[in-house]
Amino acid sequence: MRDDDRMLDLPQPEFGSGVIGVCDICGERQAVIVLAKERYQLCVIDFLNKTWLKTEKKPGAPMPLYRSDRVWFETDASTKGRAQAIVLSPTKTVRRPGVLITPDVYGLTTTLLDAAIRFAREGFEVVVPDVAKTDGIGASHHVTLRSGARFRGGVDVAAKRVAELVALYTDALAYLRTREMVDPAKSALFGASYGASLALALAARETKVGAVVLAYPMPVRPADLATLVTAPVLYVGGASDGPATRARAQLDAARGASALRCWFLDLPGARHDFLSRDLGAYDVGAAERAWTGIVQFLKQQLMPPPPKLPQVPPRPAGFPPAPIPPPLQAAAAPAPATRPAPGPA
Repeated sequence: MRDDDRMLDLPQPEFGSGVIGVCDICGERQAVIVLAKERYQLCVIDFLNKTWLKTEKKPGAPMPLYRSDRVWFETDASTKGRAQAIVLSPTKTVRRPGVLITPDVYGLTTTLLDAAIRFAREGFEVVVPDVAKTDGIGASHHVTLRSGARFRGGVDVAAKRVAELVALYTDALAYLRTREMVDPAKSALFGASYGASLALALAARETKVGAVVLAYPMPVRPADLATLVTAPVLYVGGASDGPATRARAQLDAARGASALRCWFLDLPGARHDFLSRDLGAYDVGAAERAWTGIVQFLKQQLMPPPPKLPQVPPRPAGFPPAPIPPPLQAAAAPAPATRPAPGPA
């Protein structure tokens, strides 16, 4: 029986991290990710490496484009003084930019894992904090995010619980910049939904971020928070998404009131969470257009092509050709001076 046919019958299975079950690959009972469309039940590491677990690969197959690891980084936002994260590292040994993905309290959803894999395949080093396994982060943070967006006009970045999440991601960004192959001068942020609002709050504090991508963000408080962002921002959202449309209006107003550089990728018909493969709002056409634009934006900001060498401008038509100089000839060496023969005395 194949691995994808051994899906366990869990009562009311949920999607994302935090589900307790047996991984189809490693066979251990732990927190797993359930994918309905692929009928897989995998732990995080096996999900990331799923493509390379096939036994029919012949010896000498090319090295995978990236590898995944679970790491710990130091942070005061956790009660234990450290937190877990997933790192995706390209296998090519070159200096590369880094991307920090900022989850909301739902943890490692399929949207964030999809983003991490796509970025790593394009040559970015990716860090995804695992907030679902971070001590001190829990339901109260979830309630603060949702209540602020629903009843107070936006996610309140000054609220204690929101500030704790931003502090966690600040420490994760600092860890990303210390990675051996990461260029600390080139880093970016990516977030979706509430995670996008947290990415915006972090970008308002971090002036050395090179790019920010916000996928259907929730509105924030204060509404002019984006005026503090110095990095270029890409907004990605659907026209049928009410909360994201209000967040877009905040960004547009901030662009007019400050030096904010912001681009908008509006996708007609797309709804909130249209990047989530395991939700009903998933739109494969809009999702692929969005991922293409996101990767292109990150490459333009963090991987610009080298400058072209200056070229000689073409000679205009009808202009007489330049005369060809005669070939140079080596000058004849002067004959050595001879002394006249002495005459008779």
